[in-house]
Amino acid sequence: MRVLYGSIALWALLAVGFAVAQERGAAPATQKKPATPEKTLQFDLDGFLKEHDKNGDGFLQRDELPPSYRAAFERLDTNKDGKISREELAQGIALLRPRRRPSDLIYMLVEMSDSDKESPREVQRAYDILRRLDRNKDGKIDGDELKAGREHIANNRVDFLFKQLDANKDGRISKEEAKGHILANFAEIDANRDGFIDRAELLKAAMEKPTIAPPGGERRTTPPPQPGKR
Repeated sequence: MRVLYGSIALWALLAVGFAVAQERGAAPATQKKPATPEKTLQFDLDGFLKEHDKNGDGFLQRDELPPSYRAAFERLDTNKDGKISREELAQGIALLRPRRRPSDLIYMLVEMSDSDKESPREVQRAYDILRRLDRNKDGKIDGDELKAGREHIANNRVDFLFKQLDANKDGRISKEEAKGHILANFAEIDANRDGFIDRAELLKAAMEKPTIAPPGGERRTTPPPQPGKR
C-alpha cells in the first residue's frame, strides 16, 4: 500500500498541472544557457586551490581546508600521502559541493526569477503556501502544522480525483471509472474488496508514506541516512 502514495500523487499532480497549464495557456519558461561543465570545473578547482593553498606547494593539507570540508579529507586523499593534489581534488570535487536539500528549490526559483513573468508569481505562491501552513502566525512551521497541511493537501487531491473519475456521482469509483495508477492498483486500494473505491479508501492510500526502492535493493519506507544531512 505504501507505494501508492507516490503513484497517486504523481497521477494527480500531472492532472492538476495539465489543467492549470490549459487554464493559463502558459508557454514553457525559457532558461538561461548554463555555463559549460568544463568552465565551471576549471574555476572551482583552480580558484579553490589558489585560495586555500597557504604554503604555495600546489597541494592542500588537512589544516588548509576550511573546517567544514575537513571531514572529506580522507576520501579526497586517495593515495594516502597526507595531502590533496589537483588531480585528487578534480576526482572528488563533488565531496566539497554543498549537499542539495529539497528547500533549495526556493533558491532556484529566486535565481530564475528574471527569466519570465511567471517566476515572480511562483515565488509569491511558494511564500503564500508556507504562510498558510503557519496557522498560529508565530513565524515558524511545527510538526502539527505540517501534518495539518499534509492532510489538507491529501483531501484536496482526493476531492479532485473523485471529481474527475466518479462519473455517476455515487461517491465511489468503480473499476470501469478508474484510470491510470488507480486502475493499476485498484485491488490494493479497495481494502474491503467490494469492487469499489470509496473516499476513505482513496484517502488512506494517498496518506500512506512513500516507499523508496534503491537501485538493486529492496523497497524501504524511509530514505537511507546521508552524511552531513541536517
